[in-house]
Amino acid sequence: MPVTGRLLGSGRTADVYEIDEAWVLRRDREGWGDAAAEGAVMAHVREYGYPAPAVRTSPSCSRTDLVMERLEGPTMLQAFAAGTLDAEEAGAVLARLLRALHAVPGRVSADARILHLDLHPDNVMLTPDGPRVIDWANAEEGDPGLDWGMSAVILAQVAVSAQPIAAPARTMLAALLADPCDLTEEGLAQALRRRAANPTMSREETELLGPAGELIRSLMV
Repeated sequence: MPVTGRLLGSGRTADVYEIDEAWVLRRDREGWGDAAAEGAVMAHVREYGYPAPAVRTSPSCSRTDLVMERLEGPTMLQAFAAGTLDAEEAGAVLARLLRALHAVPGRVSADARILHLDLHPDNVMLTPDGPRVIDWANAEEGDPGLDWGMSAVILAQVAVSAQPIAAPARTMLAALLADPCDLTEEGLAQALRRRAANPTMSREETELLGPAGELIRSLMV
């Protein structure tokens, strides 16, 4: 499996390599991804004007390789750390992105909605053209309540942790939930179960799910 160019970045399960000035190759290290399915979802939401990166067919034809548009700019998390984005605005941006995504009809059923299921500040890049949502590996179709629940739980786990950004994460969460959203108790319960079953989470992260759920319920409006 040849490497196209220099390594640009790494996440929990994938690495991103340079192809040229316009394109990058994202390669899943764990070998369980489905790049073709992920790319199809990204292409679908782009057809409806949603800000996902453009994609093209990988020359390797591998399930683990996704060739996509090269984006310039920091992630929302990096912008917050640099002091160029405040926590309240970050939460409001996430809410707008979720609401816009759930206006896109499903590919299989027009009655279902496209769900990202991992929309958090490190999966939103702030480009000169505006926010762009990356990492669609978990995307599926379903009820928007689950998507709102997943984003809320991810933020709440940080908010109840001992991390230095715990307080800002709580502010982000409050701003997210202040938006007229589709978060329901059922969606939250499903999100908590899914996060508990996530094999990439540490034991410490899993132990934060109980307090995270309590925090979210206290902020739900």
